[in-house]
Amino acid sequence: MAAVAGVVIPAHNEERVIARTLERLADGVSPGDLDVVVVCNGCTDRTATVARAAAPWARVLDVPKPSKVEAVRVGNAAGTVFPRVHLDADVAISGADVLNLVQPLREPGVLATAPQRVLVRDRSSRLVRWFYDVWEQLPQVRTGLFGRGVVAVSEEGQRRVDGLPRLMSDDLAISEVFEPGERRVVWTAFAEVRAPGTFRDLIRRRVRVATGNAQAVQADVRRPESSTTLATLARLSLRKPSLAPRVPLFLLVGVVARLQSRRAVRSGDFTTWLRDESSRA
Repeated sequence: MAAVAGVVIPAHNEERVIARTLERLADGVSPGDLDVVVVCNGCTDRTATVARAAAPWARVLDVPKPSKVEAVRVGNAAGTVFPRVHLDADVAISGADVLNLVQPLREPGVLATAPQRVLVRDRSSRLVRWFYDVWEQLPQVRTGLFGRGVVAVSEEGQRRVDGLPRLMSDDLAISEVFEPGERRVVWTAFAEVRAPGTFRDLIRRRVRVATGNAQAVQADVRRPESSTTLATLARLSLRKPSLAPRVPLFLLVGVVARLQSRRAVRSGDFTTWLRDESSRA
């Protein structure tokens, strides 16, 4: 039986979460429905061993260099099945949701899809929850494909993604390379993304985002409408008054993140990955 979709999972030192990710992928699908390639890149832990034990039906590859870009390249070269799903190793999505996710890619003109984001905040501090209360309501966050940990593309969509420069914020670039009518958030597919635990964890993550956004602007990849402006936040506060007290915190996090990202941006360091370990606990 031919696979319905291919799945590429880059994994760097993900032994704590990779089994959960792969076990969820097996939910709601028959053997052979998904062609899954896990690319362990530069791992110094047991990611590959755990992945092979959890999912003997998946292909687990090892590459020496700790690089998500290189891992995705290797995974794409190994995969032959389209539509293709790019899945972060710390994000949980069921096989049934993957099937729902790729279904619209068979419609004319739809080149990329992403699932509905389920942001898990049970281990997050109050300030972290307040930040994401605002962030989740931003128009570009609701309609963009980024920040979900899962993106699916058709074969034509993959060719367009392959033409992008290598960027830190790869999911933002993927979202921006497609016109609004070519991309779709699929409301019958759900992916669990864990929010940071502490305010410090949040700042680390947002510094990485700010650095990646700056690189995307330099590469002329980012669309102006995907940026958050004061006008956007003002409209949001008027539309949802309960969020107004949280907006100053949201602005503070953005300012701190941009200030802390300046050194990396000035030096052109778009490879240092400020990883949030709290979401992998």
